[in-house]
Amino acid sequence: MAGVESEEQKREQLNTGTKSVEEKHSFDQAALEAWLQRNVEGYRGPLEVRQFKGGQSNPTYQLVTPDKKYVLRRKPPGKLLPSAHAVDREYKVISALHTTGFPVARSYGLCSDDTVIGTMFYVMDMVEGRILWDQTLPQYSPAERRAIFMAKLQTLADLHNTDYAAIGLQDYGKPGNYMERQVARWTKQYKASETAQLDDMDKLIAWLPKTVPTQERTSIVHGDYRLDNMVLHASEPRVAAVLDWELSTLGEPLADFTYLLMNWFNGSLSSIPDLAAHGIPSIDEYVAAYCRLTGRTALPALHWFFAYNTFRLAGILQGIVGRVRDGTAASPHAAAMAERVPLLAKAGWDFARQAGAPS
Repeated sequence: MAGVESEEQKREQLNTGTKSVEEKHSFDQAALEAWLQRNVEGYRGPLEVRQFKGGQSNPTYQLVTPDKKYVLRRKPPGKLLPSAHAVDREYKVISALHTTGFPVARSYGLCSDDTVIGTMFYVMDMVEGRILWDQTLPQYSPAERRAIFMAKLQTLADLHNTDYAAIGLQDYGKPGNYMERQVARWTKQYKASETAQLDDMDKLIAWLPKTVPTQERTSIVHGDYRLDNMVLHASEPRVAAVLDWELSTLGEPLADFTYLLMNWFNGSLSSIPDLAAHGIPSIDEYVAAYCRLTGRTALPALHWFFAYNTFRLAGILQGIVGRVRDGTAASPHAAAMAERVPLLAKAGWDFARQAGAPS
């Protein structure tokens, strides 16, 4: 699986660190500094603005001052879909969660006045620590790996156990039917981007909405909870901050948890012959620990969720292939993504059969 590891290394190189602000994402820094002086407690210039590398859909900047560093997240300039790039939702969820002690950056202010830097933005602390990309954690001992994996799980369980109404997030998402809406959303995206008819995808599109498990709990869901979307403490095995809340809402917590479990099937963890010797918990151990942390006795619909998550990933990749086809995006990896879609569709239908779908 050296290819998987090299892809992770490439992603790390592309996404780590900062660069000079791109011309298309530049703005009036003097106007920003005036806003910071009025709205950010303890702010003191002079100010240097850097842009984080990587493909964040919401441009993200590092604000460097003599005393400390901040992070600014903004809507991108230009014409946008009405509900996309909702940085005000990100600001709302991290501000609420911070009051509970959950590991998120402290927020300082939201600016909805487009005349300041051109689009809505918010400012938060820059949390220092480790961002890890390779799921196999090759630089750590087995004991250290296990501690990191369990910290990641504990933090997700803490999120799902949070009383969202008590912190003012009762209106953060639509009540109920989360998985039905997700299946419909990714079906629509897949069909809009379809470039070849795949029997396995058609079977999943027909089977998933008819077999959605009953949603027994509603929680805050992150939507993209994975190792490289968190900052680990510099030396301790604990999560210092969870990042990138763009897809967060109220929904089915098992969607978050089973998305995390897909690393054992699709990610580099699948290349490890002896997980226990490597210090990585097995899926059964992780499920048992999550149940213990969230007060559950079992997760009977796991294979349905695995089928869904594989289907969702196929839809995401097909969406990229479709945008390249339509000339609205350019990706050197589009051909490889097109090859992965039928493989994911097959894997998804295999999971569906394990969940009771007809052979």
